[in-house]
Amino acid sequence: MKNGFFLIIALFALSFSFANVVTKLPPLKAKDILVPIGNTGQKISLLDLSRIKIKEVETLTGKKMSLFEKAGFRAAQHKLRMNINYDGTINSKRLEKRLKSAEDGGFHLGGFALGLGLSLIGVLIAYLLPGDSQARRTKWAWIGAALSVIWIVILVA
Repeated sequence: MKNGFFLIIALFALSFSFANVVTKLPPLKAKDILVPIGNTGQKISLLDLSRIKIKEVETLTGKKMSLFEKAGFRAAQHKLRMNINYDGTINSKRLEKRLKSAEDGGFHLGGFALGLGLSLIGVLIAYLLPGDSQARRTKWAWIGAALSVIWIVILVA
């Protein structure tokens, strides 16, 4: 009886001794995030983009900007600067969310066409096709399949 009591106390203490540790991801650094600029495939960091002069942008892109494009670029540059802290971290949740969705890749035409044209069979094909964009392909195949089902229901009804 004594051993059973100590066993229960030990198990109780042991179960509460394991803590849930939630690690917070470090904030995104603006100098680490590269965005393409121009048609040549050159990339520039967000921090540099927020500080670059218009003449430098024109030389990087190889295109002369009109007055309205210059004003729009300056306004976007100011908005970007307001979303970057002094230590170089991004302080905007909306911008972080956009950057993460851009990393995910966005729209996948092949997956969408598979889902829209072949419905659930297209989703199965999207799962079976290998590749580095399989997650995007299957996501858009599901969206295409849902739209095809909705379209069929509307046409039949």
